[in-house]
Amino acid sequence: QVQLVESGGGLVQAGGSLRLSCAASGMIFSINLMGWYRQAPGKQRELVAAISSGGSTNYADSVKGRFTISRDNAKNTVYLQMNSLKPEDTAVYYCVMRSPSGYDYWGQGTQVTVSS
Repeated sequence: QVQLVESGGGLVQAGGSLRLSCAASGMIFSINLMGWYRQAPGKQRELVAAISSGGSTNYADSVKGRFTISRDNAKNTVYLQMNSLKPEDTAVYYCVMRSPSGYDYWGQGTQVTVSS
């Protein structure tokens, strides 16, 4: 059974930083594409960042230069370092793992709130 467990969300002032973690179990982690999505109230879920099994990354334009995605295959964990946070970054952040067959597994989400 595949499980993704996010942690690290919370309340932070604008300009602050948070680090999200997502621990995976139940599948060989190192071969999978990992990503972070977010969904703000009244908005569609959007891709924030993704990292391939080889370490290639891509980011939404809105977070480039502020967020960094990384992975530790030995710990089956993917991270999202978020710096210079803005109120518009407020959302529920979801970890996603895409299997080689293309199936997406989702975490339960963690709330990030940035106050102005």
